[in-house]
Amino acid sequence: MSSPIVLGVDAGGTFTDFVCVEFKQPIAIKIHKALSTPAAPEQAILEGIRAMGLESVMKNGDLGIIHGSTVATNAVLEAKGAKTVFVTNYGFADMLQLARQTRPQLYQLEFEAVAPPVAPELCLQTGGRLAADGSVLEPLSASELRQLIAEIKAIDPDAVAINLLFSFIDDSFEKAICEAIADAGLRAFVSRSSQVLPEYKEYERGIATWLNASLGPIVGRYLRALQQQLGKSTLQIIQSSGETIDASQAEDFAVNLLLSGPAGGLIAVEYLAAQLGLEKIISFDMGGTSTDVALVDGEISTTNEGSIAQYPIAVSMVDMHSIGAGGGSIAVIDSGGMLQVGPRSAGADPGPACYGKGGTEATVTDANLVLGRLVPELALAGGLRLNLRLALTAIQKLADKTELTAVQVAEGIVSVANEHMAKAIRLISVNRGHDPREFILSSFGGAGGLHVCALAEAMSMRRAIVPVHGGVFSALGMVVANRGRQFSKTLSLETGRCDDAELGFEFDTLEQIGRQQLALEGLSADSLTARRTVDIRYIGQSYALNVAWTNRQEAMAAFQQLHRRRYGYIHRGATELVTLRVSVVFENPGFVLPAVSVESSCNKLDPLMVYDDAVKRKIVTTSSLRPGEEVVGPAVISEYSSTTFVASGWSAQRDRLGNILLEKTRP
Repeated sequence: MSSPIVLGVDAGGTFTDFVCVEFKQPIAIKIHKALSTPAAPEQAILEGIRAMGLESVMKNGDLGIIHGSTVATNAVLEAKGAKTVFVTNYGFADMLQLARQTRPQLYQLEFEAVAPPVAPELCLQTGGRLAADGSVLEPLSASELRQLIAEIKAIDPDAVAINLLFSFIDDSFEKAICEAIADAGLRAFVSRSSQVLPEYKEYERGIATWLNASLGPIVGRYLRALQQQLGKSTLQIIQSSGETIDASQAEDFAVNLLLSGPAGGLIAVEYLAAQLGLEKIISFDMGGTSTDVALVDGEISTTNEGSIAQYPIAVSMVDMHSIGAGGGSIAVIDSGGMLQVGPRSAGADPGPACYGKGGTEATVTDANLVLGRLVPELALAGGLRLNLRLALTAIQKLADKTELTAVQVAEGIVSVANEHMAKAIRLISVNRGHDPREFILSSFGGAGGLHVCALAEAMSMRRAIVPVHGGVFSALGMVVANRGRQFSKTLSLETGRCDDAELGFEFDTLEQIGRQQLALEGLSADSLTARRTVDIRYIGQSYALNVAWTNRQEAMAAFQQLHRRRYGYIHRGATELVTLRVSVVFENPGFVLPAVSVESSCNKLDPLMVYDDAVKRKIVTTSSLRPGEEVVGPAVISEYSSTTFVASGWSAQRDRLGNILLEKTRP
């Protein structure tokens, strides 16, 4: 980013995090954390900018802002997308409703009906149908176009999603519909599948196109309002794939913003790993509402098989698994007398009971406070002080329904939350052929450090790290993220018949599109780099594996190696090349993290080191901990943006960069 001062902003469900980097010598880093304002996310952002003393810099246009937003995600989860018409071919109006006809739970024969993504009256049909080989089965006549436009006018939607069969082979019919809508003067936001996701699987492509259309107006309104407040300062948004996009372009690619915030955390993990010389890291980002887990083995992995709510998200995104377990996750005793934790969250308002903002239900944060792993005497972000009495009251309500004490219930809440997270870590590691013992566990997010030792033990891992600025780590990742785009195209060719030269032409075409789009953001073609990959599978399989592409022979060798590691075997059968993928990026030069110093924040903690006889743990502030000085558990290491609990049998020390390094010292 060309601005002398760059601000990363991660607007989460409970807190909004800020990391400001001033590119001078030496590099200056300043952090801030504030309670989110979910009803109007820009309020917390603007308040944070004022609190950090950056208002004049912003008004002068000298502030570059990179933002991770939950606006798109929340709109999907709360079913608050724009009114959208779905256009497809004759006979396929119920495509999104039929989905894949799979049960939510394999052995649950009865379940509640789910409303279709798009109401039947908003699903329109027309001509322009292609066969699998690209030949025309049904043409799109002028009269059909007029009829379609008349139907759209009568509905008067905010957005139109166009998803014709096999449009990734030939997009002329979809373009014709777009042109007809524009010629008719309709002001609806238009999204076509051949631009959003030019890949096979009509249902997944339809969902992506519908989401892009329904989210576009909402994202666009939010970003325009925010940009207006920011004045001349530049604004970029981080995408689910980990690259940033200019805010002026983000509206057209709204479906690519669904993992906007969590992607920043994984970028920060990769960035820190490079500086520490680490290659194998399992990360978990525990915030107030959810926890995101991921595995980095040399580099970040991306996937096209993600999901949000009940919808498959086939656009490229960082490969992580999200669960509803965070500091604000609410604990209840169910009808069978069992303790359940999450996925319902207290959020930022009213928040956990201990926040003193009106919340009365027990949460994971309340449990950690009762167990002495949070320190009520220390002011946290935004001057927040935790109220132990309110936390005890909330947990005692659950204890009254059992034969347990409040402390035992608190221990149960933390244990259940830990098991939810451990299960998620197993899914992205053991279930994919990785041995967690070969990795180091990295925790971040405001609540991550409280659970890091327990999760490491659950996975038989002996080393862990809580990164410097771990409570605002995703915002740090946004500062160092590259700018870029992801492109794809389905070909479905038997690999034995593929011609490297022909595939090279297809790759070149995708790459050229990427360079043209990034040129709109003022980036020169020679400053960009492209990475080519392919999806390959055995003929007859439903899913493919993505490998790097240089030529057919090397790609096949990489595919077989990955298939053996993932599934334990390889076939002798024929394979097919399904989809080409190109990543075009402008690589951020980044910066080297400065050596540890007294923390710079808007709300410093006073140095403190005491021994609390009541719960038998040492309390240490990060600013009082010298690099290399060892802390033996049980202990609490508290800082402005997060707290780390060093469990019994573990030791911790701060390295020269300020990271907290944890090691298992005894069984």
